[in-house]
Amino acid sequence: MTTYSALTTITGEDAADRLAEAVEDLMPEPTGVGVFEIEDGSGLWEVASYFMERPDAGALAVLSALYHAKPFNISEIPDQDWVSKVQRELAPVEAGRFFVYGSHDADKVPAGRVALLIEAAMAFGTGHHGTTLGCLRAFDALLDGGFTSGKVADIGCGTAVLAMAAAHVLPDAVLASDIDPVAVEVAAANVAANGLTGRVNCVVAAGFDAPALAAAAPYDLIFANILKGPLIGLAPDMGRCVAAGGHVILSGILNEQADEVIGIYRDNGFNLVKNDSIVDWTTLTMCKNAAL
Repeated sequence: MTTYSALTTITGEDAADRLAEAVEDLMPEPTGVGVFEIEDGSGLWEVASYFMERPDAGALAVLSALYHAKPFNISEIPDQDWVSKVQRELAPVEAGRFFVYGSHDADKVPAGRVALLIEAAMAFGTGHHGTTLGCLRAFDALLDGGFTSGKVADIGCGTAVLAMAAAHVLPDAVLASDIDPVAVEVAAANVAANGLTGRVNCVVAAGFDAPALAAAAPYDLIFANILKGPLIGLAPDMGRCVAAGGHVILSGILNEQADEVIGIYRDNGFNLVKNDSIVDWTTLTMCKNAAL
C-alpha cells in the first residue's frame, strides 16, 4: 500500500513545533508528525508528516504560508519491507578490535574481534554514522594506549553500542543513560541480546541527573556521543564527575564546532589528547588535568 510524506523546513524550534501542531489537525489526518533540527548551523528545522492517504496539498500550502515555512514537498512512499532493505544496505562496521554487525551478518564475524550485535531495525547508533564510528575508534586507541580498567559511563547512549564495547573489554560494569525512555528500552534489549545483562545498566536520565550516575562518580571514562549544545552544557558536570587523569570521548560535533567544544572543556579542566574527523563529524578524546 502506498503512503505519503509531506516535508518542509522552517526557522526556529518554536515555529517548527507550532507548525507541527497545526499539521496534526489536518484532514486526512497524518499518522505521525516529527520535528527535527538540521545540524548544519543554519537554524532550520524540518517538519515531517506521514499520511495513509494523499494529504491535502492546498491545506499544506496555506500552513506553509501562514507559518513562513518552505512549501511542503509531498512524496509517495512505496510499500516495501524497510527492515529487510536496511539489513541489505547496512554492512558490518569494523573499528579496530570492534566489529558491529546485524544478525543477518552473524556468519561474517571475524575470529578474535569484539563482536557487537545491533539489529538494523534499531538503526540509531549502529556504528555506521561518523560519530559512533569515531567513538569506537577513539576507544580502541585508548585501549591500545594502556587503558585497562575503571568506572565507565555512556551518556546519551542510544543503542548502547559504546557501553557494550566497554563492557566487553573492561572488568567493571558500565552505566548507560539516555534522556529518551524508548532509547533506554532499545539499549536494554541490545544489552540482553549481546549477553551483557548485569554488565551494562541502563537508566533514563538527562545528563548526570540520575541517582545511579551520581553515586558511581568519579568516572575514569565517559562517552558522550550527543550534540554540541548538550556537550557544552554538560562540561561543568564532566569536570566534576571525571576522575583526575580520566578521559572523555565526545562526539556529535560538526568539524567546524570542534574548536569551541575543545575550548569549553579546557576551561573545565580537560586537555586534548586526540582529534579525529570522519567526513563532517569530529570525535574528541580529552583527559582530565591531574592537577585539578
